[in-house]
Amino acid sequence: MVNVTPQEVTIAAISTPPGAGGIGIIRMSGERSLEIIKDIFQPAGNIIVFESHRFYYGTIVDPERDQTLDEVLMVYMSAPRTYTREDVVEIHCHGSYLILQSVLELLINRGAQLAEPGEFTKRAFLNGRIDLTRAEAVIDILAAKTRKGVDLALEQLSGRLYHQVDHMRQRLVEVRAYFEVAIDFPDEDVEIVNRDEVLERLRHELLLPLDELINQAESGRIIREGISVVIVGLPNVGKSSLLNTLLQEERALVTEIPGTTRDTIEEFLDINGIPVRIVDTAGIREDAERVEQLGIERARDQVNRADLVIFLADGSRPFEAADQELYQTVKHKPLIVVLNKCDLPLQIDLTAAPEVFSEPIKISAVTQDGIDQLKNAIFSRVTGGAEQWGEDGCRPNIRQKAALVRARNAAEGICEGLAFGLSSDLVTIDILECLEHLGEIIGETTTEDVLDLIFEQFCLGK
Repeated sequence: MVNVTPQEVTIAAISTPPGAGGIGIIRMSGERSLEIIKDIFQPAGNIIVFESHRFYYGTIVDPERDQTLDEVLMVYMSAPRTYTREDVVEIHCHGSYLILQSVLELLINRGAQLAEPGEFTKRAFLNGRIDLTRAEAVIDILAAKTRKGVDLALEQLSGRLYHQVDHMRQRLVEVRAYFEVAIDFPDEDVEIVNRDEVLERLRHELLLPLDELINQAESGRIIREGISVVIVGLPNVGKSSLLNTLLQEERALVTEIPGTTRDTIEEFLDINGIPVRIVDTAGIREDAERVEQLGIERARDQVNRADLVIFLADGSRPFEAADQELYQTVKHKPLIVVLNKCDLPLQIDLTAAPEVFSEPIKISAVTQDGIDQLKNAIFSRVTGGAEQWGEDGCRPNIRQKAALVRARNAAEGICEGLAFGLSSDLVTIDILECLEHLGEIIGETTTEDVLDLIFEQFCLGK
Protein backbone atom coordinates (compact mmCIF):
# COMPACT_ATOMS: atom_id res chain seq x y z
CA MET A 1 0.00 0.00 0.00
CA VAL A 2 1.24 3.50 -0.87
CA ASN A 3 1.90 5.71 2.14
CA VAL A 4 0.03 8.99 1.96
CA THR A 5 -0.11 12.07 4.18
CA PRO A 6 -3.36 12.70 6.09
CA GLN A 7 -4.33 15.50 3.66
CA GLU A 8 -4.14 13.05 0.72
CA VAL A 9 -6.61 10.68 2.38
CA THR A 10 -10.29 11.21 1.64
CA ILE A 11 -12.29 11.01 4.86
CA ALA A 12 -15.99 10.39 5.51
CA ALA A 13 -18.31 10.37 8.52
CA ILE A 14 -21.93 10.75 9.57
CA SER A 15 -22.35 14.40 10.58
CA THR A 16 -25.77 14.26 12.24
CA PRO A 17 -26.47 12.90 15.74
CA PRO A 18 -27.39 9.23 16.24
CA GLY A 19 -31.08 8.36 16.20
CA ALA A 20 -34.02 8.71 13.86
CA GLY A 21 -34.73 12.05 12.17
CA GLY A 22 -36.06 13.63 9.03
CA ILE A 23 -32.62 14.03 7.44
CA GLY A 24 -29.21 12.49 8.07
CA ILE A 25 -26.06 13.89 6.51
CA ILE A 26 -22.84 12.13 5.53
CA ARG A 27 -19.84 14.30 4.80
CA MET A 28 -16.78 13.40 2.73
CA SER A 29 -13.63 15.50 2.25
CA GLY A 30 -10.53 14.95 0.14
CA GLU A 31 -9.25 14.82 -3.40
CA ARG A 32 -11.12 11.57 -4.21
CA SER A 33 -14.53 12.83 -3.03
CA LEU A 34 -15.93 13.47 -6.51
CA GLU A 35 -14.48 10.24 -7.91
CA ILE A 36 -16.06 8.15 -5.13
CA ILE A 37 -19.49 9.77 -5.30
CA LYS A 38 -19.65 9.30 -9.07
CA ASP A 39 -19.29 5.55 -8.50
CA ILE A 40 -22.34 5.26 -6.24
CA PHE A 41 -24.66 8.21 -7.00
CA GLN A 42 -27.16 7.95 -9.82
CA PRO A 43 -28.68 11.37 -10.54
CA ALA A 44 -32.20 11.76 -11.83
CA GLY A 45 -31.82 12.90 -15.43
CA ASN A 46 -28.84 13.14 -17.73
CA ILE A 47 -26.08 14.73 -15.62
CA ILE A 48 -22.63 14.55 -17.16
CA VAL A 49 -20.77 17.12 -15.05
CA PHE A 50 -21.57 17.97 -11.42
CA GLU A 51 -21.47 21.73 -10.84
CA SER A 52 -19.97 22.89 -7.60
CA HIS A 53 -22.24 24.04 -4.76
CA ARG A 54 -25.40 22.71 -6.38
CA PHE A 55 -27.77 20.04 -5.06
CA TYR A 56 -28.63 17.00 -7.19
CA TYR A 57 -31.50 14.60 -6.60
CA GLY A 58 -30.94 10.89 -7.15
CA THR A 59 -30.21 7.56 -5.49
CA ILE A 60 -27.25 5.92 -3.79
CA VAL A 61 -26.64 2.52 -5.37
CA ASP A 62 -24.26 -0.24 -4.30
CA PRO A 63 -22.66 -1.14 -7.68
CA GLU A 64 -21.43 -4.52 -6.47
CA ARG A 65 -24.95 -5.74 -5.62
CA ASP A 66 -26.90 -3.36 -7.88
CA GLN A 67 -28.93 -2.40 -4.81
CA THR A 68 -30.46 1.01 -4.11
CA LEU A 69 -29.62 2.13 -0.57
CA ASP A 70 -31.54 5.40 -0.39
CA GLU A 71 -33.14 8.29 -2.24
CA VAL A 72 -30.95 11.34 -1.53
CA LEU A 73 -29.88 14.88 -2.26
CA MET A 74 -26.16 15.22 -3.05
CA VAL A 75 -24.06 18.36 -3.20
CA TYR A 76 -20.47 18.52 -4.47
CA MET A 77 -18.34 21.50 -3.36
CA SER A 78 -15.01 22.03 -5.05
CA ALA A 79 -11.95 23.37 -3.24
CA PRO A 80 -11.12 25.87 -1.93
CA ARG A 81 -14.62 27.26 -1.22
CA THR A 82 -15.44 24.57 1.33
CA TYR A 83 -15.26 24.01 5.09
CA THR A 84 -11.96 22.13 4.81
CA ARG A 85 -10.62 23.92 1.70
CA GLU A 86 -10.66 20.47 0.07
CA ASP A 87 -13.19 18.92 -2.29
CA VAL A 88 -16.24 18.12 -0.15
CA VAL A 89 -19.33 16.01 -0.82
CA GLU A 90 -22.42 15.93 1.38
CA ILE A 91 -25.10 13.27 1.03
CA HIS A 92 -28.49 14.15 2.53
CA CYS A 93 -30.24 10.86 3.27
CA HIS A 94 -33.38 9.92 5.14
CA GLY A 95 -32.62 10.10 8.85
CA SER A 96 -32.44 6.37 9.54
CA TYR A 97 -29.21 5.35 11.27
CA LEU A 98 -29.28 2.02 9.39
CA ILE A 99 -29.38 3.86 6.05
CA LEU A 100 -26.65 6.28 7.08
CA GLN A 101 -24.42 3.46 8.28
CA SER A 102 -24.89 1.47 5.08
CA VAL A 103 -24.06 4.50 2.89
CA LEU A 104 -21.00 5.29 5.03
CA GLU A 105 -19.78 1.69 4.74
CA LEU A 106 -20.20 1.93 0.97
CA LEU A 107 -18.03 5.08 0.87
CA ILE A 108 -15.35 3.35 2.92
CA ASN A 109 -15.47 0.30 0.65
CA ARG A 110 -14.94 2.61 -2.33
CA GLY A 111 -11.76 4.11 -0.83
CA ALA A 112 -12.73 6.69 1.79
CA GLN A 113 -11.39 6.46 5.33
CA LEU A 114 -13.49 6.90 8.47
CA ALA A 115 -12.81 10.37 9.85
CA GLU A 116 -11.42 10.80 13.35
CA PRO A 117 -13.24 13.08 15.83
CA GLY A 118 -12.82 16.68 14.70
CA GLU A 119 -10.86 15.77 11.58
CA PHE A 120 -12.90 17.98 9.25
CA THR A 121 -12.29 21.02 11.45
CA LYS A 122 -8.65 20.01 11.94
CA ARG A 123 -8.19 20.02 8.15
CA ALA A 124 -9.84 23.45 8.00
CA PHE A 125 -7.21 24.64 10.49
CA LEU A 126 -4.26 22.91 8.82
CA ASN A 127 -5.32 24.26 5.42
CA GLY A 128 -5.43 27.82 6.74
CA ARG A 129 -9.18 28.40 6.58
CA ILE A 130 -9.49 29.06 10.32
CA ASP A 131 -7.08 29.70 13.17
CA LEU A 132 -7.03 27.66 16.36
CA THR A 133 -9.25 30.07 18.34
CA ARG A 134 -11.97 29.71 15.71
CA ALA A 135 -11.59 25.92 15.72
CA GLU A 136 -12.08 25.88 19.49
CA ALA A 137 -15.11 28.14 19.04
CA VAL A 138 -16.73 25.38 16.99
CA ILE A 139 -16.37 23.06 20.00
CA ASP A 140 -17.96 25.71 22.22
CA ILE A 141 -20.92 26.15 19.85
CA LEU A 142 -21.63 22.41 19.90
CA ALA A 143 -21.28 22.19 23.69
CA ALA A 144 -23.05 25.44 24.67
CA LYS A 145 -25.78 25.00 27.28
CA THR A 146 -27.15 28.57 27.23
CA ARG A 147 -27.80 31.27 24.64
CA LYS A 148 -25.04 33.35 26.21
CA GLY A 149 -22.67 30.44 25.65
CA VAL A 150 -23.66 30.31 21.98
CA ASP A 151 -23.20 34.08 21.61
CA LEU A 152 -19.76 33.88 23.22
CA ALA A 153 -18.72 31.07 20.88
CA LEU A 154 -20.04 32.91 17.82
CA GLU A 155 -18.04 35.98 18.82
CA GLN A 156 -14.95 33.80 19.06
CA LEU A 157 -15.79 32.22 15.70
CA SER A 158 -15.94 35.67 14.13
CA GLY A 159 -12.26 36.08 15.00
CA ARG A 160 -12.43 38.57 17.85
CA LEU A 161 -9.83 36.88 20.03
CA TYR A 162 -7.68 36.10 17.00
CA HIS A 163 -7.59 39.77 15.97
CA GLN A 164 -6.69 40.92 19.50
CA VAL A 165 -3.85 38.42 19.77
CA ASP A 166 -2.67 39.09 16.22
CA HIS A 167 -2.62 42.85 16.90
CA MET A 168 -0.34 42.26 19.90
CA ARG A 169 1.90 40.01 17.83
CA GLN A 170 2.24 42.59 15.09
CA ARG A 171 3.17 45.33 17.58
CA LEU A 172 5.73 43.00 19.16
CA VAL A 173 7.18 42.08 15.76
CA GLU A 174 7.73 45.81 15.13
CA VAL A 175 9.55 46.14 18.46
CA ARG A 176 11.62 43.07 17.64
CA ALA A 177 12.67 44.67 14.35
CA TYR A 178 14.08 47.67 16.23
CA PHE A 179 16.23 45.44 18.41
CA GLU A 180 17.36 43.26 15.52
CA VAL A 181 18.74 46.38 13.86
CA ALA A 182 20.34 47.44 17.14
CA ILE A 183 22.07 44.03 17.33
CA ASP A 184 23.40 44.45 13.79
CA PHE A 185 24.64 47.95 14.59
CA PRO A 186 25.68 47.84 18.25
CA ASP A 187 27.49 51.17 18.21
CA GLU A 188 24.25 52.95 17.35
CA ASP A 189 22.05 51.08 19.83
CA VAL A 190 20.99 54.15 21.81
CA GLU A 191 20.01 56.08 18.69
CA ILE A 192 18.10 53.21 17.07
CA VAL A 193 16.02 52.17 20.11
CA ASN A 194 14.43 54.70 22.45
CA ARG A 195 14.00 52.32 25.35
CA ASP A 196 11.71 54.56 27.41
CA GLU A 197 9.38 54.98 24.46
CA VAL A 198 9.37 51.24 23.70
CA LEU A 199 8.74 50.44 27.39
CA GLU A 200 5.72 52.74 27.52
CA ARG A 201 4.43 51.31 24.27
CA LEU A 202 4.72 47.72 25.51
CA ARG A 203 2.87 48.53 28.72
CA HIS A 204 -0.11 49.94 26.82
CA GLU A 205 -0.11 47.69 23.75
CA LEU A 206 0.97 44.39 25.33
CA LEU A 207 0.75 44.17 29.12
CA LEU A 208 -2.60 45.95 29.48
CA PRO A 209 -4.43 43.89 26.79
CA LEU A 210 -2.91 40.68 28.18
CA ASP A 211 -4.14 41.52 31.68
CA GLU A 212 -7.64 42.24 30.37
CA LEU A 213 -7.82 38.93 28.50
CA ILE A 214 -6.52 36.95 31.47
CA ASN A 215 -9.06 38.60 33.79
CA GLN A 216 -11.91 37.74 31.42
CA ALA A 217 -10.98 34.05 31.24
CA GLU A 218 -12.74 33.04 34.47
CA SER A 219 -16.10 34.39 33.31
CA GLY A 220 -15.57 32.51 30.05
CA ARG A 221 -14.96 29.28 31.95
CA ILE A 222 -18.17 29.71 33.91
CA ILE A 223 -20.24 30.47 30.79
CA ARG A 224 -18.80 27.45 28.95
CA GLU A 225 -18.68 24.89 31.74
CA GLY A 226 -21.26 26.22 34.19
CA ILE A 227 -21.26 25.74 37.95
CA SER A 228 -22.52 23.06 40.31
CA VAL A 229 -25.10 24.11 42.91
CA VAL A 230 -26.14 21.50 45.48
CA ILE A 231 -29.29 21.74 47.59
CA VAL A 232 -28.80 20.24 51.07
CA GLY A 233 -31.07 20.01 54.10
CA LEU A 234 -32.79 17.62 56.43
CA PRO A 235 -35.47 15.31 55.03
CA ASN A 236 -38.77 17.00 54.11
CA VAL A 237 -37.54 20.61 54.13
CA GLY A 238 -38.57 20.96 50.47
CA LYS A 239 -35.40 20.25 48.47
CA SER A 240 -37.21 18.39 45.68
CA SER A 241 -39.96 21.02 45.60
CA LEU A 242 -37.32 23.72 45.20
CA LEU A 243 -35.67 21.79 42.35
CA ASN A 244 -39.03 21.43 40.58
CA THR A 245 -39.79 25.12 41.06
CA LEU A 246 -36.41 26.21 39.69
CA LEU A 247 -36.81 23.95 36.66
CA GLN A 248 -40.52 24.75 36.23
CA GLU A 249 -41.27 21.04 35.82
CA GLU A 250 -42.04 18.03 38.01
CA ARG A 251 -38.55 16.53 37.82
CA ALA A 252 -38.34 15.12 41.35
CA LEU A 253 -40.94 13.11 43.25
CA VAL A 254 -42.43 15.10 46.14
CA THR A 255 -44.22 13.47 49.11
CA GLU A 256 -44.66 14.17 52.82
CA ILE A 257 -42.73 10.99 53.62
CA PRO A 258 -39.16 11.76 54.81
CA GLY A 259 -36.45 10.16 52.68
CA THR A 260 -38.34 10.17 49.36
CA THR A 261 -35.19 11.23 47.48
CA ARG A 262 -32.68 8.40 47.80
CA ASP A 263 -30.21 9.46 45.13
CA THR A 264 -28.95 12.67 43.60
CA ILE A 265 -31.02 14.25 40.83
CA GLU A 266 -29.20 16.61 38.45
CA GLU A 267 -30.52 19.06 35.85
CA PHE A 268 -29.17 22.14 34.08
CA LEU A 269 -30.72 25.54 34.67
CA ASP A 270 -30.02 28.78 32.79
CA ILE A 271 -29.54 31.69 35.21
CA ASN A 272 -28.76 34.92 33.34
CA GLY A 273 -26.74 33.00 30.75
CA ILE A 274 -24.83 30.84 33.23
CA PRO A 275 -25.43 27.08 32.96
CA VAL A 276 -26.13 25.92 36.52
CA ARG A 277 -26.06 22.21 37.28
CA ILE A 278 -28.58 22.06 40.10
CA VAL A 279 -28.36 18.93 42.26
CA ASP A 280 -31.12 17.71 44.57
CA THR A 281 -29.69 15.42 47.24
CA ALA A 282 -31.07 12.91 49.68
CA GLY A 283 -32.02 14.46 53.00
CA ILE A 284 -29.13 13.94 55.39
CA ARG A 285 -30.11 12.24 58.68
CA GLU A 286 -28.51 9.73 61.03
CA ASP A 287 -31.26 7.07 61.28
CA ALA A 288 -31.55 6.35 57.54
CA GLU A 289 -31.96 2.76 56.33
CA ARG A 290 -29.34 1.19 54.05
CA VAL A 291 -30.57 2.33 50.60
CA GLU A 292 -31.25 5.86 51.82
CA GLN A 293 -27.81 5.91 53.49
CA LEU A 294 -26.16 5.29 50.12
CA GLY A 295 -27.97 8.35 48.78
CA ILE A 296 -26.77 10.39 51.76
CA GLU A 297 -23.18 9.36 51.07
CA ARG A 298 -23.58 10.55 47.48
CA ALA A 299 -25.06 13.80 48.77
CA ARG A 300 -21.98 14.43 50.90
CA ASP A 301 -19.75 13.70 47.90
CA GLN A 302 -21.71 16.20 45.79
CA VAL A 303 -21.29 18.84 48.51
CA ASN A 304 -17.53 18.38 48.50
CA ARG A 305 -17.42 18.92 44.72
CA ALA A 306 -19.96 21.75 44.57
CA ASP A 307 -19.16 25.33 43.56
CA LEU A 308 -22.03 26.60 45.69
CA VAL A 309 -24.30 25.06 48.34
CA ILE A 310 -27.91 26.02 49.07
CA PHE A 311 -28.58 25.19 52.73
CA LEU A 312 -32.36 24.75 52.94
CA ALA A 313 -34.23 25.02 56.23
CA ASP A 314 -37.95 24.65 56.98
CA GLY A 315 -39.43 27.89 58.28
CA SER A 316 -42.64 26.17 59.41
CA ARG A 317 -40.93 24.23 62.20
CA PRO A 318 -38.31 25.01 64.88
CA PHE A 319 -34.60 24.93 63.99
CA GLU A 320 -33.32 21.71 65.53
CA ALA A 321 -29.93 20.42 66.63
CA ALA A 322 -29.82 18.21 63.51
CA ASP A 323 -30.19 21.33 61.34
CA GLN A 324 -27.31 22.96 63.19
CA GLU A 325 -25.12 19.88 62.83
CA LEU A 326 -25.78 19.72 59.10
CA TYR A 327 -24.98 23.41 58.73
CA GLN A 328 -21.61 22.87 60.43
CA THR A 329 -20.71 20.22 57.81
CA VAL A 330 -21.34 22.55 54.85
CA LYS A 331 -20.43 26.02 56.12
CA HIS A 332 -16.89 25.72 54.73
CA LYS A 333 -18.36 25.89 51.19
CA PRO A 334 -19.62 29.03 49.40
CA LEU A 335 -23.11 29.08 50.90
CA ILE A 336 -26.58 30.57 50.47
CA VAL A 337 -28.98 30.00 53.37
CA VAL A 338 -32.59 29.64 52.23
CA LEU A 339 -35.68 29.52 54.45
CA ASN A 340 -38.45 27.52 52.75
CA LYS A 341 -42.22 27.15 53.39
CA CYS A 342 -42.65 30.84 54.16
CA ASP A 343 -46.23 30.60 52.91
CA LEU A 344 -46.96 28.82 56.21
CA PRO A 345 -46.93 30.37 59.71
CA LEU A 346 -43.31 31.02 60.73
CA GLN A 347 -42.26 28.69 63.57
CA ILE A 348 -38.48 29.00 63.35
CA ASP A 349 -36.62 31.28 65.74
CA LEU A 350 -34.03 33.05 63.57
CA THR A 351 -32.33 34.60 66.61
CA ALA A 352 -31.56 31.12 67.98
CA ALA A 353 -28.96 30.56 65.23
CA PRO A 354 -27.63 34.03 64.23
CA GLU A 355 -24.60 32.51 62.47
CA VAL A 356 -26.91 30.59 60.14
CA PHE A 357 -29.63 33.16 59.57
CA SER A 358 -27.68 36.40 59.29
CA GLU A 359 -29.01 36.99 55.75
CA PRO A 360 -31.44 34.20 54.82
CA ILE A 361 -33.44 34.25 51.60
CA LYS A 362 -37.08 33.54 52.35
CA ILE A 363 -38.95 31.53 49.74
CA SER A 364 -41.93 29.31 49.18
CA ALA A 365 -41.33 26.51 46.71
CA VAL A 366 -45.12 26.10 46.50
CA THR A 367 -46.13 29.71 45.74
CA GLN A 368 -42.74 30.55 44.09
CA ASP A 369 -42.31 33.64 46.28
CA GLY A 370 -38.63 34.60 46.59
CA ILE A 371 -37.45 32.32 43.74
CA ASP A 372 -36.26 35.25 41.59
CA GLN A 373 -34.37 36.62 44.59
CA LEU A 374 -32.70 33.22 45.04
CA LYS A 375 -31.68 33.10 41.36
CA ASN A 376 -30.21 36.59 41.62
CA ALA A 377 -28.30 35.54 44.74
CA ILE A 378 -26.84 32.52 42.92
CA PHE A 379 -25.79 34.72 40.00
CA SER A 380 -24.28 37.34 42.32
CA ARG A 381 -22.27 34.78 44.31
CA VAL A 382 -20.88 33.25 41.13
CA THR A 383 -20.04 36.46 39.31
CA GLY A 384 -19.13 38.74 42.20
CA GLY A 385 -21.70 41.23 40.93
CA ALA A 386 -23.47 41.59 37.60
CA GLU A 387 -21.48 44.71 36.74
CA GLN A 388 -18.47 42.49 36.00
CA TRP A 389 -20.40 40.57 33.37
CA GLY A 390 -20.82 43.08 30.54
CA GLU A 391 -21.33 41.99 26.96
CA ASP A 392 -18.01 43.36 25.71
CA GLY A 393 -14.70 41.55 25.70
CA CYS A 394 -13.26 38.19 24.74
CA ARG A 395 -13.35 35.33 27.18
CA PRO A 396 -10.42 32.94 26.57
CA ASN A 397 -10.70 29.26 27.48
CA ILE A 398 -8.40 27.43 29.91
CA ARG A 399 -5.79 26.53 27.28
CA GLN A 400 -5.74 30.04 25.88
CA LYS A 401 -5.51 31.56 29.36
CA ALA A 402 -2.46 29.42 30.19
CA ALA A 403 -0.71 30.62 27.02
CA LEU A 404 -1.71 34.23 27.81
CA VAL A 405 -0.19 33.93 31.28
CA ARG A 406 3.05 32.62 29.78
CA ALA A 407 3.03 35.44 27.25
CA ARG A 408 2.40 37.94 30.04
CA ASN A 409 5.38 36.63 32.05
CA ALA A 410 7.60 36.93 28.98
CA ALA A 411 6.27 40.46 28.34
CA GLU A 412 7.11 41.37 31.92
CA GLY A 413 10.62 40.07 31.28
CA ILE A 414 10.91 42.35 28.23
CA CYS A 415 9.87 45.37 30.27
CA GLU A 416 12.23 44.52 33.12
CA GLY A 417 15.07 44.05 30.65
CA LEU A 418 14.41 47.47 29.15
CA ALA A 419 14.15 49.10 32.58
CA PHE A 420 17.42 47.56 33.78
CA GLY A 421 19.23 48.35 30.55
CA LEU A 422 19.90 44.78 29.37
CA SER A 423 21.56 44.37 25.98
CA SER A 424 19.46 44.20 22.83
CA ASP A 425 20.20 40.50 22.23
CA LEU A 426 18.98 39.54 25.74
CA VAL A 427 15.82 41.60 25.34
CA THR A 428 15.22 39.91 21.99
CA ILE A 429 15.22 36.48 23.68
CA ASP A 430 12.22 37.54 25.81
CA ILE A 431 10.53 39.04 22.74
CA LEU A 432 10.84 35.74 20.86
CA GLU A 433 9.47 33.82 23.85
CA CYS A 434 6.48 36.14 24.10
CA LEU A 435 5.81 35.78 20.37
CA GLU A 436 5.93 32.02 20.69
CA HIS A 437 3.32 31.97 23.47
CA LEU A 438 1.04 34.34 21.58
CA GLY A 439 1.43 32.06 18.58
CA GLU A 440 0.27 29.10 20.69
CA ILE A 441 -3.11 30.76 21.14
CA ILE A 442 -3.92 31.09 17.44
CA GLY A 443 -2.09 27.92 16.39
CA GLU A 444 1.04 29.40 14.85
CA THR A 445 3.40 27.59 17.24
CA THR A 446 1.13 24.95 18.83
CA THR A 447 2.64 21.49 19.21
CA GLU A 448 1.12 18.44 17.51
CA ASP A 449 0.13 16.74 20.79
CA VAL A 450 -1.76 19.83 21.93
CA LEU A 451 -3.58 19.96 18.58
CA ASP A 452 -4.55 16.31 18.98
CA LEU A 453 -5.97 16.97 22.44
CA ILE A 454 -8.02 19.91 21.14
CA PHE A 455 -9.56 18.13 18.18
CA GLU A 456 -10.25 14.95 20.14
CA GLN A 457 -12.96 16.96 21.93
CA PHE A 458 -15.00 17.13 18.73
CA CYS A 459 -17.69 14.66 17.77
CA LEU A 460 -17.37 12.49 14.65
CA GLY A 461 -18.32 14.25 11.44
CA LYS A 462 -17.34 17.77 12.52
